[in-house]
Amino acid sequence: MTSIPFLVDGAGNTNSTIIFAHGAGAPMDSPFMDFYSQNLALSGHQVVRFEFPYMAERRSSGKKRPPDKMEKLLPFFQQIADSQKHRPLFLAGKSLGGRVASLIADQVNIAGFICLGYPFHPVGKPEKTRTDHLATLKTPGLILQGTRDPFGTPDEVAGYHFSQTIKLHWVEDGDHDLVPRKRSGRTKTQNWEECLQRIDSFIEEKSQ
Repeated sequence: MTSIPFLVDGAGNTNSTIIFAHGAGAPMDSPFMDFYSQNLALSGHQVVRFEFPYMAERRSSGKKRPPDKMEKLLPFFQQIADSQKHRPLFLAGKSLGGRVASLIADQVNIAGFICLGYPFHPVGKPEKTRTDHLATLKTPGLILQGTRDPFGTPDEVAGYHFSQTIKLHWVEDGDHDLVPRKRSGRTKTQNWEECLQRIDSFIEEKSQ
């Protein structure tokens, strides 16, 4: 694990450890990842960020490339989760990172997983769902989804089957980054702070 670069926020005495994975197109130090990592650290959590191999290669080469296949992403994330000794441990992720976290949740010793903008289906292809495993998961999960997210709207998600261990919270007028439109009367900060509160409450509940 020493060859994998990490960003760690909130080192020291913390309430829990959160391994936080990035989305498909932005790195571990994007403004989105910075906001949640730094503010969760201020709430008393240790947040560990990393990059999947394709993103690390993009950082070193400067050339964009598509995400690795799940056959590579899943064991990579699980290896990182297994290396963390501090408990309670939570897995979290933005979009793709959250999906990977949910797919390995029942295979690792964690207290819960958190998805910020779950990609329920590819944009424009609601028939190609990525939800089968969500119906049978035993690990507690929290999904935070914008009501305007093109990867899964309230009407679409209403027809999905979820395990009773999963909580779904809708973020008003949020897009895939949970950002509202100005005309909604809400701000990005309001939406993101609402998500932070939900995450804090979820972690507190599942850390008991």
